[in-house]
Amino acid sequence: MLILGRREGDSIIIDGGIRIVIVSCDRGGVRIGIDAPGTVKILRGEIADQVKSENERAAAPVATEWLAALGVPAPLPAPGI
Repeated sequence: MLILGRREGDSIIIDGGIRIVIVSCDRGGVRIGIDAPGTVKILRGEIADQVKSENERAAAPVATEWLAALGVPAPLPAPGI
């Protein structure tokens, strides 16, 4: 991890045409602006973590006992499993 000290108005340039600008800095935190091509996906870290955990949860095996209790046939296994 690269750690840089920056002041308001300073910027950082990242390969691929990404520019990060320090917009403001105070005791409440730092506000940054990100200028990047439209093809670059930008997510807050906590949102990326949430998406990852939801994807892992959705891919986990599902218990089918509750389906049987409702009279629903169990789903067929995916091909190749």
